[in-house]
Amino acid sequence: MDFLLTDYVLLGLAALLAGLVDAVVGGGGLIQLPALFSVLPQSLPATLFGTNKLAAIWGTAVAARTYAKRLPLDWSIAIPAAVAALLFAFFGARTVSVFPPDILRKALPFVLLAVAVYVYRRKDFGAGPDLEMPIIMSSVRKRTLALLIGGVIGFYDGFFGPGTGSFLIFLFVRVFYLDFLQASAVAKVVNVACNFAALVWFGAAGYVIWQLGLMMAVCNIAGALIGTRLAMWGGTGFVRKLFLVVVGLLIIKTGINAY
Repeated sequence: MDFLLTDYVLLGLAALLAGLVDAVVGGGGLIQLPALFSVLPQSLPATLFGTNKLAAIWGTAVAARTYAKRLPLDWSIAIPAAVAALLFAFFGARTVSVFPPDILRKALPFVLLAVAVYVYRRKDFGAGPDLEMPIIMSSVRKRTLALLIGGVIGFYDGFFGPGTGSFLIFLFVRVFYLDFLQASAVAKVVNVACNFAALVWFGAAGYVIWQLGLMMAVCNIAGALIGTRLAMWGGTGFVRKLFLVVVGLLIIKTGINAY
């Protein structure tokens, strides 16, 4: 497949911006995937999804590594959730061929709206564990909940996908009382697992444009490096505000697609 220079430039810029946003609060697919559909309208949707995953996984991995070097991540949450997400994302992808996600598509805008209203009304939500007494959990309970969240969201990511990063951040804040910055960092680890599972699926089926995806991956990595530094500089308050913006855009986009 031949591409014009303008195709590379447009998709490279989209991947850069997607990597930046995704590194902070998730939702990079809001930018990167529509850009692929716009520039390559004749390509199969599965091919564009696969190429998007190839570009996204590298930026997400770099963001996860950067956070891990600069923040004390709770690996007792991150590792079980990532393992469960890796396994269940495969099941989710396979389920699409049997049960099309039409009902979920119509319900998603309302679920996201509930999340946005909850976060907006609770000003201290995700501000830090010192503002709300955290539940003391045993290590077994913590791992069990992490496995449950990783499995459910991993399945959802393979089955449908929009808002995966936002749901992970919300649940890590709500269940484990992490602040928004810590939750975003742990979510990146889980996102890597989800993206890897999907990429293996799409790659094995031949639904990846490798040369284009790798070019976009370089730009996505650059965006992720900028995004993680912005998040570290802006702190929890910045991440919370951007989270609400991205969830708001997701509500609009998923609502338009569903109705």
